[in-house]
Formats: sequence, structure tokens, C-alpha cells
Amino acid sequence: MKFYSLLICLALVATTSCQSKKENKSTFVYCSEGSPTAFNPQVFTDGTSNNAAGHTIYNKLVDFKLGTTEIIPSLAESWSISDDQLTYTFNLRKGVKFHTTKYFTPTREFNADDVLWSFNRMFNKLHPYNKVSGGTYEYFNGMGMGELIKEIKKVDDYKVQITLNKPEAPFLANMAMSFMSILSKEYADYLSKKDEKDKIDTYPIGTGPFIFRSYQKDNVIKYKANEDYFLGAPKIKKLVFAITPDASVRYQKLKTGECHLVIEPSPTDLNSMKNDKNLKVISGAGLNVGYLAMNVEKKPFDDERVRKAVNMALNKKSYIDAIYLGNAKTAKNPLPPTIWSYNDEVKEIEYNPEKAKSLLKEAGLENGFETTLWTLPVSRPYNPAGKKMGELMQADLAKIGVRVKLVTFDWPTYLKKSSAGEHDMLQLGWTGDNGDPDNFLHVLLGCQGVGAGSNYARWCDKDFDSLINQAKILTDVAKRSELYKKAQVIFNEKAPWVPVAHSTIFRAMAKNVEGYVIDPLGGDNFETIELK
Repeated sequence: MKFYSLLICLALVATTSCQSKKENKSTFVYCSEGSPTAFNPQVFTDGTSNNAAGHTIYNKLVDFKLGTTEIIPSLAESWSISDDQLTYTFNLRKGVKFHTTKYFTPTREFNADDVLWSFNRMFNKLHPYNKVSGGTYEYFNGMGMGELIKEIKKVDDYKVQITLNKPEAPFLANMAMSFMSILSKEYADYLSKKDEKDKIDTYPIGTGPFIFRSYQKDNVIKYKANEDYFLGAPKIKKLVFAITPDASVRYQKLKTGECHLVIEPSPTDLNSMKNDKNLKVISGAGLNVGYLAMNVEKKPFDDERVRKAVNMALNKKSYIDAIYLGNAKTAKNPLPPTIWSYNDEVKEIEYNPEKAKSLLKEAGLENGFETTLWTLPVSRPYNPAGKKMGELMQADLAKIGVRVKLVTFDWPTYLKKSSAGEHDMLQLGWTGDNGDPDNFLHVLLGCQGVGAGSNYARWCDKDFDSLINQAKILTDVAKRSELYKKAQVIFNEKAPWVPVAHSTIFRAMAKNVEGYVIDPLGGDNFETIELK
């Protein structure tokens, strides 16, 4: 019997430790929904990777107060902004230690050299690490940071100055996003000497609350607490990400105690979870949008009539009922209604298959056409069941003569190929990163986003782009809001997407989990969590 028990224990070791009668309260197991694309926030935009690296391993100069979009100090203990809104001076925190791991031991603490190295990797094309991992910095480029920043200067070891070419209202909020995380220059120099530069994005060294230990692809990520964390050591000593793409399997693991917290519970499981006395479910309004992007660089989606026909063919209300089980509302704009400047006066494109057929006939496609639709391979708050939604979309489009082949890939490949514009139609979505409309309209639909790979419709409308770029340089919220509302009218007229849904965020966890705060920006943070 002892030998049999040992075999069971060994079988479970990949995701969690064997437990005696008393639960191990120092190890926290999180059932995540997918594998990260990398462990460096500079080179990814997906929430899965952000949870695995941005919220665990790294810090930025400024951060968002947990559960809010309020900007607070982090690696910079204070900052000032010049009267002309062009120069930002950051006073850096002293005494911050980089992680010590089995693959690197730092010999100095964080300072201004690390800030300059991290930002210049994305900003300066001649930087020795600029081309590492492909040299694509989707967030940095999609948000126009390269054109916005004039100079990044070290004033002294603990003071950095960033000068802009023009005022940028959301700049400080953008600085709190994970892509502006600070890496170790000393570690980068060490890897460079060993001719192992590519490891900078897969074997991370940061200053954050957890230290990376190991990653088994598509299986498990392991971390340990950073006991020297400058904001105080986490209460849990070991953190494990059990990678579990299937929502129903995540639920089973939660029920059997194999994990303590699950991301994106299936809407079909929510009532059962709420009725389980050993579990608890929390929810919050999501700052998100799920959408179907049509690649306007590919025929026939270069024709506005075809894009509107696709909009009219899709019965979004049925998706809310079948996919989200009512825990979402249909979308008509690229912004969620919880964000300022949302234009509620925009008239939603009606569900009207007959009118859709007429538009296709006008476009010379009376007999329809063949195309592909890429379905989301992971559960996300804005789309919890990509394959099922794809099947419903496929059936709806068949009614107007559009013959759709459903396609999917693993998550990292899906993102890489779609960023390169290989798709015809694509399911995707977005959870806001900083509470500013610019983070949706400029990143996802601006002309810069086409080259950066964040504009999946590949749509560049000069009038739309002019409005959102005007809004970026204003500080008056009312004036910015007016411009953003006009931009949403253009979006509705040109229809590069089918905006599908804005969903409610849910998290399910064991009843003894304390300290978890739901994030309106969609992430999961672990530094305040404990097991009671």
C-alpha cells in the first residue's frame, strides 16, 4: 500500500505537491488556460503570458494600484512632469535586488542603467538586443512609443528622464503597462558574453514578487517567493501554474484540490461552483471586448459592403445566450461601455441576413464566397469557447452563402501568424491595460498597429487615425472624449470588425483563498494571496 501511495504521489508531482492530512498552505496552485509565448512582457501582448511573467517576475517604474487603474509608485518612488508636458523625471527606488537563480547571480542592485537598457531595447534599433526574438515589440510599436519618445536619459544612478516629441495624455498610464517592465542589464551582458542572448526572453531575471524556477511546455510553470521583494515577501512560498486549456478540466482540478484558483471558469459551471460550499466565485465588470476581425488586405474583405454583410449575418444575441449564458452583453463599439468616451449613440449594425445577401449581391458576390475563420484556441474572458462560437458563426454565414472553413492553432502560433496578417477572419478580443480609450482605439485599430501587428483587421483609415491621434495629445478629458466618439462613428460605418461581446469577469477558487483581488484589467496577481 505504501508503494502504491508513492506512485500516486509521483503522478501528481508535476502540478502539485503530495499532501498529508494537513494541507500545504505555502504552495499555491493556479490553473491557467494556456502556455505563455515568452517570459518577457516586451515581446508579447497576450494575457496568458502577462499572468506568467508580467504579474509575477517583473516590475515597472509605476504600477496600477491593485484592483484599480490608479497609478502608484513602483521601481520609481516618485516622478515629476514638466509644465509643457514633454519631460518626465523618475526618481528611482534604492536597495532593489534582482532575482538570484540557478542560472544567474546578480552582483549589483537595480539602477538607472537597467531602465535605459530595457527601454532602449525596444526604442533603439541599434541596441544589441533589439533583434533578439524577432525584434517585434507589438505593444511598444503599436502604441507609437518609438515616434513619441525623443530621448531617454540617465541623469544619475537613481534618476531617469524621458523627453517626448509631443504631449501624450495616456503616457504615464502606458508606463504602468507590462511591456515597460525593467530587465537586468547585468544579466543581458552576461548572456551576451556567453552568446546566449535568446535566453533573455525565456529564462527571466526580474525584481518582482516571484522568482522563475522552471517551465515544462504545455504542462507546468514553477516559481518561488522573492524573500527580498522590495514591497514585502509574498505570503505563499511556492507558486505553480498548472497549464490546463480545458475549462471543465480546470473545474475538476479545483473540486479535487489540485488547484486553488482557476481562470475563466466555463459559464456552464458557474452555478455549480456557486453552490459548492468548498468553493467561492467572485466577479467584476470586464474592461473588454470580443470581436471578429476581417483582414481588409485580403479580398473580399477590402470591400466595405462585404464586411457589413458579415456583421448583419451574425446573430450575436444567440452567442450571448449559448456561449456566455447571459453573462455578457452584445457589443456595437470597439470600446466597452464601462470606459469613458463610449459612444452609446452609435446605432448597432442590425442582424439582417436578407439585407446581408443584398450587400453581397451589390459587391458582385451573389453566390457567396469561400473563406477561413480562425477560432480562438484558449478560453478568454471575452470569448470562453472559441470553437463553439466558430461553429455558430459558420452556420450563420452559410445562410448568406459564405462557406467558411474553421481553422485554429496552438495559442503562441495563433498569435504569431495573425500578427503577420495570415488570416482571413479571426476571433480575438482585448482586455484594457490602462483604463484609457487610446489603449483600445490606437493599439487595435490605428494605422501604426498594422505594422506593429496589433491591428488584426489590418485596417488603416486616415480620418479615424487623425481623430485618435488628436485625442492623444490633449489633456482635457471632455475634448478627448468628443474625438473618440467621432472615431467610433467611423468604425461603425467602415466595419473592420464584428464587435461581438463585452463579458463579466469570473474567478473561482477554494474557500480558504484569501487576499485575491479581481483586476478590471483582466490579470491575475498573486503577491497578496494566502491560504487560510
